[in-house]
Amino acid sequence: MPPADTGQRASSRAALDVGGPRRSAPRIISLLPSATELVCSLGASESLVGISHECDFPQAIRDRPVLTRSRIDTLGSSRAIDAAVRTVIRDALSIYAVDEQRLAALEPDVIVTQDLCEVCAVSLDDVRAAVSRLVQHERVRIVSLKPTRLEDVLADVERVAAGIGREQEGIAVRATLAARIGAIARRAAQASTRPRVVSLEWIEPLMLGGTWMPELIELAGGLALGASAGQPAPTVNPRQLAELRPDVVLVKPCGFSLERTLTERDVIERDVLEVVQASVRVYVTDGNAFFNRPGPRLVESLEIMAACVHPELFPDLVAAHSDVIRKLQ
Repeated sequence: MPPADTGQRASSRAALDVGGPRRSAPRIISLLPSATELVCSLGASESLVGISHECDFPQAIRDRPVLTRSRIDTLGSSRAIDAAVRTVIRDALSIYAVDEQRLAALEPDVIVTQDLCEVCAVSLDDVRAAVSRLVQHERVRIVSLKPTRLEDVLADVERVAAGIGREQEGIAVRATLAARIGAIARRAAQASTRPRVVSLEWIEPLMLGGTWMPELIELAGGLALGASAGQPAPTVNPRQLAELRPDVVLVKPCGFSLERTLTERDVIERDVLEVVQASVRVYVTDGNAFFNRPGPRLVESLEIMAACVHPELFPDLVAAHSDVIRKLQ
């Protein structure tokens, strides 16, 4: 999905709606792929009884009941998807639908969702409305996440852990992720140069990676161009992209795998390769599994970023992530 660039992304403080008492082994529903990964990283995959249509990792959760669907065609081109999303938002409609009958049958204790971007997943208002119609709605806890910075993502590890009764696991997982991030940052700090980096969140139109993306670039030893940490993804045209004078361009559209992105290579060649200098290194990677999911795999996303920004410093990461990095120029 294209990232919202019309103000849908709000502040970084997450919300926690607390209902009545819960059973000791909570039945968890996750309506957000990154939240599903968080729940599993905390060792609670067996308690996960329902997921969204976009939850696909880890593999073991793919057999869980799916509770959402998209109202737009996500198989079209990036331009067609962007136009469809803008039409739905303009008409004040929800992009995603919740299967309320199946939700009720699963009798959840905890629902993890988001209040960050109505383009990315079911809106918090829709979740609240669905829960309000449950027979035992008063005992359902809604944990809503709204990360816009990397620190918010780390804090959400403990927030989700508290919501599902795994506080100690949350402390441990957060510490491990923070340590891995710190190790990469220390290696990147040894670089003698800081390449100018553009990260592309969408192809047509071109959108620059905002929120936590500039932080990943800086941690990887680069200089983020055109977007500010914690802010929405700005839209640019090819001329404006060229005027940023990048040394590295990383193309990883929101919701697109590497293979899916390469189906629009003609657009990338026209709007990126043909406008930047021949010396610019242009990479395509997986924006669906990495980068655009604010969960544990943002650390792997940082590794991929480091491999592209400073391949001379991170040959081990270049090798480790070679299957999801394609150099076009």
